[in-house]
Amino acid sequence: MQPVAHQSGSASTDPLPPTLPTDRFEDNKVVVSNGLGSWSHLIAGATGGMVTAVLTSPLDVLRTRLQTDYYQTQAAHRPIPTHLRPSFVRSSIHHFRETFGILFSIHQVEGWRGMFKGLGPSLTGVVPASAVKFYTYGNCKRLLPDVLGCDKDTTLVHAMSAACAGIATGSATNPIWVVKTRLQLDKAGARRYKSSLDCVKQILQHEGPKGLYRGLTASYLGSIETTLHLVMYERIKGIISKKVDLDKNSESNHLVQGLALSSASGLSKLFACLIAYPHEVIRTRLRQAPMADGRQKYTSILQCARLILKEEGMIALYGGLTAHLLRTVPSAAITIGTYELVLKVLEGR
Repeated sequence: MQPVAHQSGSASTDPLPPTLPTDRFEDNKVVVSNGLGSWSHLIAGATGGMVTAVLTSPLDVLRTRLQTDYYQTQAAHRPIPTHLRPSFVRSSIHHFRETFGILFSIHQVEGWRGMFKGLGPSLTGVVPASAVKFYTYGNCKRLLPDVLGCDKDTTLVHAMSAACAGIATGSATNPIWVVKTRLQLDKAGARRYKSSLDCVKQILQHEGPKGLYRGLTASYLGSIETTLHLVMYERIKGIISKKVDLDKNSESNHLVQGLALSSASGLSKLFACLIAYPHEVIRTRLRQAPMADGRQKYTSILQCARLILKEEGMIALYGGLTAHLLRTVPSAAITIGTYELVLKVLEGR
């Protein structure tokens, strides 16, 4: 049960309204129930995930395609003059231009629908994934201090809560992400799947139930990114809270709170992505459909990493990083900003 503190206009002992359910007293404040309790984390997380999935869908399609070897294969056939040695700044500018060029080419070749491929599975996955993630994280933060016998704001509590949230989310939603990845890689002119249900049917028919859990071990590895993100977020949030009163419940302070929390989330996600990004590429490769002869090119995390390094080099482990950052940093800001504000509204009522 997530309690909230009843705020009175002064420190006087005015009687509480008869309809307000009182639980207990803490630090001279009356702590009350709001009826939703721990479920408020579920609702707030689902809301944040839904808003994020719709707004960032085109960048998600671009990121998924750049993480595979399709565009690397195309680039390998382009003649590159060996005498040209572009500077870091020039090559970076070229990389950004090429990334957005690919994004616009998806729209030109496949239409606006191509920009939103996999949105159905994304919504089906992001909403429950965000709900499970923040439900687990919020309630682990509430329960673990008593279990571990430590303060609620320690890094250990945040890290363990984030790790539990990452593992629970990966286990619950992996089949949805497999379907989404397959649909996003299904290019016009050589389509293999008619719909999400057809994709599930073909996976079960040709690969069995385990096909829906390809990349699960990489998802567990991805819990490192979730842990880094949320631990750094809590630290940055703590620093910001010293400058901004995040508990102040005035209308004028809501915008400042939202911007502060979104900034903290975006910044922490940026650092987490830069550290843990290669697992994203490995996970996407593991979720690819089998080759024409029915064999799976990538079979495990280590085999996948070795094969990528051998065939494409170290740079391939960071394929799609620009598109990933362009999507996940604002996504994290939108998701956690929405989550925190919806949570505040739900628990404040």
